[in-house]
Amino acid sequence: MPATPSQSIDQTSANPWLIAAAVMLATFMEILDTAIASVALPYIAGSLSASNDEATWVLTSYLVANAVILPASNWFARRFGRKRFLMACVALFTLASFLCGSAPTLALLLLARIAQGASGGALQPLSQAILLESFPPAKRGLAMALFGLGVVVAPVIGPTLGGWLTDTYSWRYAFYINLPVGALALFMIARYVQDPPHIRNAVAGKFDGLGFGLLTVWTGCLQVILDKGQEDDWFGAIWLRWAVLALVIALSWFIVHCLRSRNALVDVRVLKNRNFLVGSLLIFSFGTALYSLITTLPLFFQEMLGYTAFNAGVAVFPRGFGAIVALPIITYLGTRVDTRYLLTFGLLLFGFLALYFGNITLAIGPTTLLIPIIATGFAFSFCFVPINTASYGTLLPDEIGNASGLYNLIRNIGGSIGISVAQTLLIRRSALHQNEILNYVPQTSSPFQERIIALEHYLSLHVGSANALQAARAQLYTELGQQALLWAFVDFFRYLAVLLFGCIALVWCFQRVKGKPPVGSH
Repeated sequence: MPATPSQSIDQTSANPWLIAAAVMLATFMEILDTAIASVALPYIAGSLSASNDEATWVLTSYLVANAVILPASNWFARRFGRKRFLMACVALFTLASFLCGSAPTLALLLLARIAQGASGGALQPLSQAILLESFPPAKRGLAMALFGLGVVVAPVIGPTLGGWLTDTYSWRYAFYINLPVGALALFMIARYVQDPPHIRNAVAGKFDGLGFGLLTVWTGCLQVILDKGQEDDWFGAIWLRWAVLALVIALSWFIVHCLRSRNALVDVRVLKNRNFLVGSLLIFSFGTALYSLITTLPLFFQEMLGYTAFNAGVAVFPRGFGAIVALPIITYLGTRVDTRYLLTFGLLLFGFLALYFGNITLAIGPTTLLIPIIATGFAFSFCFVPINTASYGTLLPDEIGNASGLYNLIRNIGGSIGISVAQTLLIRRSALHQNEILNYVPQTSSPFQERIIALEHYLSLHVGSANALQAARAQLYTELGQQALLWAFVDFFRYLAVLLFGCIALVWCFQRVKGKPPVGSH
């Protein structure tokens, strides 16, 4: 539950740095788990007899479940106490991590991931509020810098740590790693964190069960549509059309309910604020771009270049250096330069980098993408921080808590859609390019026949002349699939650039905001 500037700070007897360490362990664990599974997806798919697009449900189910609990975290913290609620979330998250690691089937893994996402959704806002209230006003900036560092570092080491655990032990240890971290976080929270008076004396009011139920229904329908759409040919499946109808009805009812009810789970009237509405649209688009790239880039290294999970994690690791370098720069410029210029720069840089990725070939070396990957991390910070600044900058202090839950809900939904669209795009464009290549180079053409003869002659030395022709055809088909998939990745990166460049028009719909983001944003 984010604290607002109007709330008084409750100083506890515990050292604020110990409190910071306790809550940052929980936040670090939750953010780490968002990224740690990305490089292990091919291994999860192979181990559980699933396709790569089915394995991405491990990510999307987590994001959607994570989003559902965000708007309700404020009420739960008031009803049960912030410390108790935080400890319950950490305990459930740790248990769900064990269930993820021991899951024998994809269905059970997804159920455990949903539990993980639901319990992890409240960890970031709760940890941020505790940090703000544990430090005196003069050190709030330092507290938020610590929080921002944890938010940046976790996604950086996530793919690398996940890759190392997957290659050295098993993909299951990418989840088991949470067990000691969760146990330590529980111990430290129980010992050092206390609820301030305004939380202990808070009256939660009546829980909006209807709003929460509708939110669960429409986000659940969205999750099923995203997960099963590609497998069942999207709107070609009758059951999926019914799921879309249920989604539309539940979402419409949810919006009407939130507009009419005084104690609604989410006050959607905050979207009447121009900056917050524009910021919500931008964070949805940025979430789509960010999560789709985070998922797709490690997949490119593994599927196209033959990298192991660990090597793929190492390849994308430098992105964090760019993000860390950008943080102090964006903090300095944020109070001196119009955030619209900063955000335009970030989107332009991100878009041009996506275009650069769209020109890659299979002949690239290990360091070819090093500088572009570092630059993407730099661009992330110049997008994420200014969007926060402008989105929250014109809200009243008592509107920030509600707006924060809605804002992060929209961001996670965008990320889930981005992952699903990226996987669908890769599958369909790969099939399209494969047909185009076959039409452009028919089997009766001279280039095809020359290649077959050359391969047959080479392979006859290894498999014998009797099997050489069949082996040559198999090799050529493999090369065909690889080239088609490469072009599909190229298409994805170019479409991503179009999305990012298109977002620039929205940036200039913001009203100008000066200063740093409000303390309630995250």
